[in-house]
Amino acid sequence: MTASRKSGSDGAAVAPAPPRSLGRRLVLATLAFGIVFTLAAVAVRTWSAWQHNLRAMTGELALIDKVFQRTLAKAIWEMDRDELQTHLDSVSQVSPVGRVELSIRRAGRAPEILVRQQDGAPRASLAPSLQRQLTFQPYAGAVETVGELTLEGDERVLWARLRTEVVGIVATQVIQSVLLAGLIMWLFNRTVTVHVQRIARHLDEVTPANLKNTLQLDRQVAHRDELSLLEAGVNQLQGKLSEYLERQHRDELDLAAHRDRLAELVDEQTTELRSANAQLQELSRSDPLTGLANRRHFDDVKDNEFRRAQRLSQPLSVLLCDVDYFKRYNDTYGHAQGDDCLKLVAETLKQTFARAGELPARIGGEEFAVLLPGCDAAQATKAAERLRQALVDQGIPHADSQVAPHVTLSVGVAQFDPATMDRFETLLQHADKALYRAKNLGRNQVAV
Repeated sequence: MTASRKSGSDGAAVAPAPPRSLGRRLVLATLAFGIVFTLAAVAVRTWSAWQHNLRAMTGELALIDKVFQRTLAKAIWEMDRDELQTHLDSVSQVSPVGRVELSIRRAGRAPEILVRQQDGAPRASLAPSLQRQLTFQPYAGAVETVGELTLEGDERVLWARLRTEVVGIVATQVIQSVLLAGLIMWLFNRTVTVHVQRIARHLDEVTPANLKNTLQLDRQVAHRDELSLLEAGVNQLQGKLSEYLERQHRDELDLAAHRDRLAELVDEQTTELRSANAQLQELSRSDPLTGLANRRHFDDVKDNEFRRAQRLSQPLSVLLCDVDYFKRYNDTYGHAQGDDCLKLVAETLKQTFARAGELPARIGGEEFAVLLPGCDAAQATKAAERLRQALVDQGIPHADSQVAPHVTLSVGVAQFDPATMDRFETLLQHADKALYRAKNLGRNQVAV
């Protein structure tokens, strides 16, 4: 089974994108999680290290105060300026100390402030500070407050210690994340990727001829897992597909056995259908009562003949015929007899206009039309007169007619005039006017 290929907008085949390794995606996801976890862990451990350093520096300042408190108080009491300066310089040189401030109290005078600060050390804003009262005991039972000592930590020392610890924290977390990603990738590749690749190769080699070859994964598992379910599913799918192909082959044999018989039946039905269509088409073009062409057939032919007359400059005439007093005929003899009368009129039309191209048609109840290609008005008038006389010769009784005791026709004749007529409807209107004129002149006659 070959991999499908997509088609581009120009129809050319586009090669599918190369597959992306699941192990690689898993490792990238693990690394992304490791980075987020590392940042969170570094932040937490950095905050913890900062608090630890603050406590450590506070303890160091307390120890320095404890060491120098007595000597400074004694120098102040004895007003030994040299020793006081020496002790202050010593305190200010200790590593954690960034600034030393000594306030000396004198009775009746403002306190004297002595300050020592490390070179370049900023004023403490984050570093801890310690403030102590300096007392001296000149003799037993007497305690005198001689000043106040303020020690401020050196932020540079605090940040240097923090940087050292942060480097170690980051390095530790990064190494842990990389080792974790590598371990996950190794385990995933060993337990999943190689078997998925084996399944992909097996599916790529499957054809209808080797569907019986089942998939076997080279692995040992004590319990069924997802890969076991996938292996069983592939084998089950191949089995069902094999059964389906066998059943399809049997169906194709059965279909071939009935194909010839079906072809014969189709031929028979096609012949019958063609015959029925021919009959239906004939019925759709003829009047069911009289057998003449109906209005639809007449409209189809008259447009073609009109265009031919225009193109070839040939004469074209139209007759419009109306049975005189036909409503009275129906009232007198009944509609059934009226239908028989129309059939006789239609038969007279068929006999009178039997030449090729001449088309008699029933276009209304008792109204008929005759299309006469290649016939001018004089010839059409003679033909109309033959029709009228032929119907008179039929002698169909019509007791309620005011024209004659038999059925008669009034006929209007019109000829196509290229100069004044651009549509067949205009020609038909002229024929209708002629028919109206024939009726006004007393009926049973032809008017042009």
